[in-house]
Amino acid sequence: MAEVEKSREAKKQETPGNIITERIRTGRIYMPDVDISEDRDNLVLYADLPGAGDEDVSVTLENDVLTIEAKIVPEKSDAHRLSHAEYRTGDYFRSFTINEPIDREKIEAKMKDGVLRIVLPKKEEAKPKQIKIHAG
Repeated sequence: MAEVEKSREAKKQETPGNIITERIRTGRIYMPDVDISEDRDNLVLYADLPGAGDEDVSVTLENDVLTIEAKIVPEKSDAHRLSHAEYRTGDYFRSFTINEPIDREKIEAKMKDGVLRIVLPKKEEAKPKQIKIHAG
């Protein structure tokens, strides 16, 4: 997983009237490792989000851009104090441009064991069609 070395990340968003606003983030932002596979009917994306639960993750598809965000709250204990730290926590952010026509109503996302699985069903017109050739 690659760490984005920024103490702040500005995410530009267009608003009505082409005014650009920015959201400022503080803390570490990690770019999760992702595998994407494709078959005749679906694009399937797997994102590695260790430490994230389904309630921590947000997935959006807007203007053909799929965005994955996760907010991780580090565990703290008052029962003991930390004497050495190598484990780091931070939020996750990754976005992709989807070039296939997707059936937005049938998108599914599932979290299991720190892995997010997103199934993006292709629209009928995007699926390959075998054309039968008739004699004569």
